[in-house]
Amino acid sequence: MTKRIAMWSGPRNISTAMMRSFENRADCSVVDEPFYAYYLKRTGDDHPGRDEVLVSQNNSYQAVADELAHGDVVTPVQYQKHMTHHWFEGDDLDWATELTHCFLIRDPREIVASYARVRGECSLEEIGVVQQAKLYQLLCEQQGRALPVVDTNEILKNPRAGIASLCNQLEIPFDEGMLAWPAGKRDTDGVWAPYWYRSVEASTGFKPYAPMNIELSDTLADVAEQAMHYYNIMASRKQVAPTV
Repeated sequence: MTKRIAMWSGPRNISTAMMRSFENRADCSVVDEPFYAYYLKRTGDDHPGRDEVLVSQNNSYQAVADELAHGDVVTPVQYQKHMTHHWFEGDDLDWATELTHCFLIRDPREIVASYARVRGECSLEEIGVVQQAKLYQLLCEQQGRALPVVDTNEILKNPRAGIASLCNQLEIPFDEGMLAWPAGKRDTDGVWAPYWYRSVEASTGFKPYAPMNIELSDTLADVAEQAMHYYNIMASRKQVAPTV
């Protein structure tokens, strides 16, 4: 039976690098942002490549959810890369009952600064931090236990310890291949890759941690401040990876 892992992250995180890491396992296949078309149809947002995304994916929430929970998978592990802002409060989560869930968090000030460099501006809803905290509570209640929470900067500071700790929490064996991968594009990348994945396409592993120089306008600083409360809730749930 396939272990289906759903990783819930906001945008401008290392979520695509994490997808590369899992795809480089010998036993794993990946799914890239399966609810993106649903999100674009529901919001009407004019993202880069919007029309391509809408053509490339099913935009029915329930149809996508059914595939994620019950679709055929030939590998022992499947990694599903989910964006928290693609989920809307009230969206049914019954499909997620049999999945294994984990959450990838990042300081909202870094998220906002990175997002603004690409899009020029952002709202609280677009960075998905509030949705992530709500999803965490709902899925913990559904699963009847605390779920793994990992911090981007801790992964970057010590990829081996961070990834090994995550694998342990997910109850899958650590694979050395998760620490490095070939540069380049992937057939599994969404059609939005040309707009968002240039950095990860050039990567061959997790980039070394470096403190981010953050300069925010008053408006963006307010977005980050609103998000900080929810980030702190999530950060209080994480397990710190051991140093190895």
